[in-house]
Amino acid sequence: MEAMDNWKPMTLLVGGVLGALTGLAAAYLLIQRAQRTGIQPTLGAGEGIRLGLLVLGLLRQVSVLGERD
Repeated sequence: MEAMDNWKPMTLLVGGVLGALTGLAAAYLLIQRAQRTGIQPTLGAGEGIRLGLLVLGLLRQVSVLGERD
């Protein structure tokens, strides 16, 4: 039974690394835009809510990956 659980730590590791890389890429793009425009980025309440909903939608899509009809 233990051999079947070996995939769990690897899945968590890969997901964590991909999440960190995605976050770094998003921060890099934000910095690049700020340097181009010369305006320091700020995140308002409305933008935060939109971003949160976008992330929740993405997580929902990931959760249904691999489901069979």
